[in-house]
Amino acid sequence: MEKLPHALIHPVKSLNLLSRAEIEGLTSSRRDLYEVFRNCALAILHTDSDKDDAAEIYAHYSDFEIHLLQQPRGVRLELINAPAQAFVDGRMIYGIQEHLFSALRDIVFTDYKITGGQEPPLSSEQATNTVFRILRNAGVVRPDLQPQLVVCWGGHAIPRQEYDYAKQVGYELGLRGLDIVTGCGIGAMKGPMKGAAVGHAKQQIKNGRYIGISEPGIIASESPNAIVNELVIMPDIEKRLEAFVRLAHTIIVFPGGVGTVEEVLYLLSILMYPGNENAVPLVFAGMDECSEYFAQLEEFLVVSLGPEVRNYYQVITGQPDEVGRMVRQAVTGVHDQRRKTHQAYYYNWDLKIDSSLQEPFVPTHENMAGLNLSRDLPGHELASQLRKAFSGLVAGNVKAFGIEQVKRHGPYQLRGDPELLHAMDKLLQMLVEEGRMKLGENQANYKPCYQLQ
Repeated sequence: MEKLPHALIHPVKSLNLLSRAEIEGLTSSRRDLYEVFRNCALAILHTDSDKDDAAEIYAHYSDFEIHLLQQPRGVRLELINAPAQAFVDGRMIYGIQEHLFSALRDIVFTDYKITGGQEPPLSSEQATNTVFRILRNAGVVRPDLQPQLVVCWGGHAIPRQEYDYAKQVGYELGLRGLDIVTGCGIGAMKGPMKGAAVGHAKQQIKNGRYIGISEPGIIASESPNAIVNELVIMPDIEKRLEAFVRLAHTIIVFPGGVGTVEEVLYLLSILMYPGNENAVPLVFAGMDECSEYFAQLEEFLVVSLGPEVRNYYQVITGQPDEVGRMVRQAVTGVHDQRRKTHQAYYYNWDLKIDSSLQEPFVPTHENMAGLNLSRDLPGHELASQLRKAFSGLVAGNVKAFGIEQVKRHGPYQLRGDPELLHAMDKLLQMLVEEGRMKLGENQANYKPCYQLQ
């Protein structure tokens, strides 16, 4: 992994002018804010990498620096010892340069204009407004467009044939004029975007949207892929997930690891909340060979949340063209419903999200052990608790904080209903055996970051 000793970068597009106080906050007086921006910038410069160990990336580029230089017409960025892969003949790749300033935009705007004046915890309404304001500032919510955003979730550690399938589904979506929103990484996040880009080209659609939504804790493990043309960095995983579901006109889930299961549980907690039953169409899609994956996932969901959970999604294996048709019909249905009820096309304000899904969950060992994994809870509440459990497992696998916690205190301890934990353990073992927890050489030596009691 080569480094470029020095580079000066200008904004690609217009960037809201930064005040002297904002620049000061990113350079000296707010070291914590600078570190967030530095780490996000490093992840962006490391784009399309097959490395998903944040600690390893940060260690290798420990001498990387990024400085804001105040100019009469705005700012420039000075980069020292940046990843050389972000440059061609000494000039930064245009898309990466744009993403770099998107990160600066989101981090400064969020800190100074949104969260800086708010005392946590936020009310549910405040959290929803915060998500909207960040998306609006990034130009993602657009009132002049009809519903056509398909959120695609799935793993970054997937075999080539699953990537090709996700790409084929994306192609079918692109042919039908649909745009793609993903977590912006590789694997099942890149595949649908790449396929949609080809589908859009076939249909002479020149304004296709490939929106990547990330957050500081995960971006180093899932660096933005090369197809993303709109990047947004949310403050935390909870706001990232809320952004997905409030933007989505339909959601597709491809096979993935614990992060994908976390996303599924988050969405099911919302869909099972009274009044939200048909709020967001949900499709599970994968190759014919992935039928066992979905069977195992469904077994876990049924044991945990009851057989009625099957009412909230449809499963399609193989047949990427059928996935395209079904999703097109679902998006059209969302369009018709919102038009009749005079709802906004661009942001699902009416979706009810319980505050337990909006409060940032810090995966300490104490918080993980304190989760209530009991089947006596209402379905949407248990799904929320399980979402936090899987969020902790994501942290223990790929986030710097979680990896450090596990190194220091040992595996997370999860306690709850025996039958539920047995189904959970069975699902997790399948994810390990199928190599969905880590990339490359890490798979063979994977050590679980959890123990179920």
